Amino acid sequence: MTTFDVIVVGARCAGSPLAMLLARQGLRTLLVDRDTFPSDTVSTHVLHPPGVSALQRWGLLDQVVATGVPPVGRYSFDFGPVTLAGAPGTPEQPYAYAPRRQLLDKILLDAAAAAGAEVREGYSVEEILTGDDGRVTGIRGKDGTVEHATIVVGADGRNSVVAKSVGAAAYEDQPPLTVGYYAYFSNLPTDTFEAYSRPGRGWAVCPTNDDLTMVIGGWPHDELAEHRNDIDATMAAMFATSPGWAARFAEAKQDTRWVGAAVHNYFKVPYGPGWALVGDAGYSRDYITAQGITDAFLDAELLADAIVADDLSGYQSRRDTRAMPHYQMTLGIAALQPPDEQMVALVTAIAGKPDKMDAFMRLNSGVTSPAEFFAPENIGRLLS
Repeated sequence: MTTFDVIVVGARCAGSPLAMLLARQGLRTLLVDRDTFPSDTVSTHVLHPPGVSALQRWGLLDQVVATGVPPVGRYSFDFGPVTLAGAPGTPEQPYAYAPRRQLLDKILLDAAAAAGAEVREGYSVEEILTGDDGRVTGIRGKDGTVEHATIVVGADGRNSVVAKSVGAAAYEDQPPLTVGYYAYFSNLPTDTFEAYSRPGRGWAVCPTNDDLTMVIGGWPHDELAEHRNDIDATMAAMFATSPGWAARFAEAKQDTRWVGAAVHNYFKVPYGPGWALVGDAGYSRDYITAQGITDAFLDAELLADAIVADDLSGYQSRRDTRAMPHYQMTLGIAALQPPDEQMVALVTAIAGKPDKMDAFMRLNSGVTSPAEFFAPENIGRLLS
């Protein structure tokens, strides 16, 4: 009954790259998504240098650059008394990008189709099919069509129908820590990914396509009801803690409405008999570090390698070894608490020292693992 080697449910930043990589290896791959493309989705849409490197490996970076999205070669972190600024990348890949999702996702989908994957847009999955032994065998669409495969992959986000159907167990899970709202503005030029941290508040700024700048701000999730009906006033009060930024923002023109999001934090067991999970379906973290797309890309590569090798047994450990340190750091940042004494000492020590500030930017871009950055010998070097 098997028609495909792999069916991938969900065709955005995890599913399309996975389908592309599998099809390039000669696997019969079906990629389905309930949406049609191009289409937008809620996203911080920052691609840190490790994610950009993945696009380069796949031969897709030139297409993304051709959309006109500006390169970002500098990050800054404003903590109030101290601001750090530096380069987030490496000599091999010095830039980050923040392409609009309707552009990026369409490029990824088309790449999967060009690689030989069968793509069905506007296709909603009604049921995940299983055999008598409990092994997943395929999908049934809401249109009544049935397709079978050796493995079905859920790349369908935090509300994954695949994850729910197989009962994928969660671990290291935490409820939403922050709520964030973002919008796009014109007349707000920047060539830097700017982040601002204040007790109980945080916001970030990044250039995107069409001479627009994305502004995203957030506060603790337990304040959701208090502020949800007056986002503009909450943003204005937050921005007033940085007079220089507030003056710039006052000159900007808002081009879109504020869109809000809050996400659960979790890992899920990402594979079982006849199924696997990739991207947000298997691992989700607060948006505050903007690692979602980069994580999806790197996760897709790990899972593609495991499927091609017909050995999923090491996929979970490899994913968690890479992602868990960033996950724990993200949860710490999302708490929006004042920095502890060690962090104050560290930030103060590296301020004004370009090589050490660059190291801090590489931590926040995902180039350097938190485990490596916060190793005692490295902290000692930074504090010296």
